[in-house]
Parts: sequence; structure tokens; C-alpha cells
Amino acid sequence: MNKHSMIFIGLDTHKEFHEVAYCEEQRGATPVHYGRIPSSKVSVKKLLRQFKSKYPGSLKSEDLTPIYVPEPEDVAVRDLSRAREAAMKDLKEAKYQLKALLLRNNIRYEGTANWSKKHLRWLTELILPHPAQQIVLQEQLQTIEERIRRLERLDNELTHHVHQWRYYPVVKAVQAMRGVRLLVAVGVVAELGDLNRFDHPRKLMAYLGLVPSEQSSGGKRHLGAITKAGNGRARRLLIEGAHSYRYPANVSTELQLRQEGLPKDIVDIAWKAQLRLCKRYQRMSKKGKHYNLIITAIAREMAAYIWAIAKEVVLTPVNPKLRLSRVPA
Repeated sequence: MNKHSMIFIGLDTHKEFHEVAYCEEQRGATPVHYGRIPSSKVSVKKLLRQFKSKYPGSLKSEDLTPIYVPEPEDVAVRDLSRAREAAMKDLKEAKYQLKALLLRNNIRYEGTANWSKKHLRWLTELILPHPAQQIVLQEQLQTIEERIRRLERLDNELTHHVHQWRYYPVVKAVQAMRGVRLLVAVGVVAELGDLNRFDHPRKLMAYLGLVPSEQSSGGKRHLGAITKAGNGRARRLLIEGAHSYRYPANVSTELQLRQEGLPKDIVDIAWKAQLRLCKRYQRMSKKGKHYNLIITAIAREMAAYIWAIAKEVVLTPVNPKLRLSRVPA
């Protein structure tokens, strides 16, 4: 093969192997099927060394920008955050199933607080019309208790590991924002990683899929629904947090506690965000905009303020000697 300034490599990845193809930079070059290699770390390194020996490499001359690869520790915290979310989803599903069973039997709780200790005691005292249904009730109650304990365990582990995480200063800082409690902050930071890789907040908004889609033809420009590209979980967490801005701007006791010990610059950014977003919600609401559209617009601007707060936090660089291996060699 002749040496050229750039080569394009395509990988069709699978669990056990990768199909590799490449195409040289020159005009009219035909893509070449390199073949199949194992998906192990050793095999991929060997492939890179082979291409490196035949081509100068574009990364050194900065013709190409390397993609962002999270550290193994970051992936681990992200997995824990996702596991906690899955546990909450499973718990809600079990509660829905129990409610459906009671509804079919026309059994209603007269109290006010569902799933309180009083409510759970009431559930254990229920007697259903048929013994088979009583077994279903007991099994569902047992499932709910198990899933509550599972959620508590994951909450404790997540809190512990997040405080040891290198991104904890960012997690703590973004909680200065209204609607960004610990679980939302951890989820967003774990999904997005290093926010400094976005040199402008609009790029972060686009990455989150919170910008409008566009269809243009000639002189016509039509903006449609948001693209929903990029990380769906981070987008959903921001939308959940955006609902809190429908109320007037205010620093609650809980929010004040989250802001304690944070630099004034970060607290000022959070207050500026709250003033703007609460006002924007009211303005769009008075114009008769659909509620979902308003919340999406608020979430989009929340991403910009979170980006601004993250820029204020100085993190300790990762020591390569202490870096964990992603895949066993």
C-alpha cells in the first residue's frame, strides 16, 4: 500500500469480533475489506499498529479530532446511576401491579398517603375474596418490599461512590441549580462526562438533542420538533428538572443547603438561571404555548447554565499511571 496523508477506517462491531474495512484518501479510491479480527483489546491494538506503520497518521497533524472516551471510573459510576434508576422503575412497576389487583377487586384505600407505613400495614391486613388472589397479594407485597430494600442499597452505594468520584465537585456545583438534586446531577454528569469538551453551550444542546430539527429548501426554512439525538437519558433528566421552573423564583431551604460551601460565582449563575427560566416559563405560558414545548425550552437553557457552572469547576487531571484498564489484555 502506498502512503497517503489520511485513511478512513470503518468498523462493524460485534461482541466477539469486528469487521474492518478501510479507504484511502485519494480520489477514486475503492474501499477495501480488511477482514475480521477478534474484539479483544490486543487485536485492536495490533490492527492500529499495522495501519500506523503504513500511514503517517492524521491525529498527530491535528487533521482529525479524537472522540471523547470516558474513564473506566466514569463508566462505573454511570452504570451505578443507571442501575439505581432501573431499580426505581422496577419498584414503580410492582406498585402499579398491586394497585391494578386492588382495583379489579374494588378495594380502595381511604387514607391520604400511599405507600406510607400506615398504608403498607393496611395492605398486609387485607383479605381478598379468593385464596388464589391472596397468594398474588402476598407475593406482590413481598416483591415491593424486596425492591424497596434494593433501592435503598443502591442509593447508599451511589452516594458513597459519588463522593469518591473525580467529578463530584461538578456534581456538587450543578446542584446549585433549581431542579437539579443529587440524582439528577449525578445522572447528567455521568452521562455527559467532561463538559469542557463542548466549546459552546449550543454544541451541548445539540448533543442532547434539545435543538429544533430543520428542513430547508431554497429560501424556505422550517423548524420542527427537537432532534432527540445524542444521550436520551441526560435529556430526560433535564426535562424532569425543568418542571420546577413553573413556580416563581425562590431559594428554598433545601436549595440553600445544596448551595452552602459553593463559590459565589456558581451561586450567582444558578440564581441568574432561575430568574431567567422562571420568567421565560411565565412569558411562554401567557402566549399560550404548549406545556411540553415550554418545558423543553427550559431544559435546553438549563443545559447551557449547567455548562457555565461546570466551566467554573477545576478538576484534578487523571494520572495515567493510576488509570484502570478498560478491557483485560
